[in-house]
Amino acid sequence: MFEFLSNHMRDPQGRLDSTRGLLCGLGAGVAEAVVVVCPMETIKVKFIHDQTSPNPKYKGFFHGVREIVREQGLKGTYQGLTATVLKQGSNQAIRFFVMTSLRNWYRGDNPNKPMNPLITGVFGAIAGAASVFGNTPLDVIKTRMQGLEAHKYRSTWDCGLQILRKEGLKAFYKGTIPRLGRVCLDVAIVFVIYDEVVKLLNKVWKTD
Repeated sequence: MFEFLSNHMRDPQGRLDSTRGLLCGLGAGVAEAVVVVCPMETIKVKFIHDQTSPNPKYKGFFHGVREIVREQGLKGTYQGLTATVLKQGSNQAIRFFVMTSLRNWYRGDNPNKPMNPLITGVFGAIAGAASVFGNTPLDVIKTRMQGLEAHKYRSTWDCGLQILRKEGLKAFYKGTIPRLGRVCLDVAIVFVIYDEVVKLLNKVWKTD
């Protein structure tokens, strides 16, 4: 999705500026949230909460999926959609904004300057760290909205207000350090693999 959008927003020299990179990342994040992330995350969060409860009702992952769909329909796999769209959209917007900015800085006046995988990995880790600090509050709200106690919240906005009133600002950054380690490595690996796959495809799949 990012490539599809960016191909329509590059300048005549093939460059993508930071602002357009942010918008393309936002579009990719929203699409990702709706098609993949929201249903998978909802099921994951429900399953984890169930398994840590005194009397788990799900016998396994697939049994849990069947029970969620049976009791709540497909709608049950889309709890917290608004929060997920906000979280994933901002997540990818931040990552691609930072990554595009760093790539443009590194390449200077030559948009075709090759990038070493190590450099790509370092830039990816920085982009991942920026996304963690930028949208962990939305991730906390999303997780609350998808859990088994989501019924306590009337909306995404209400969830955020309740966390603020009852637990304070610090609660919005719960799990930041563990998430930082995972996300930095995750994003670094993804960008390196992505770039190397694109390089390989460009060699074996010639286009005009």
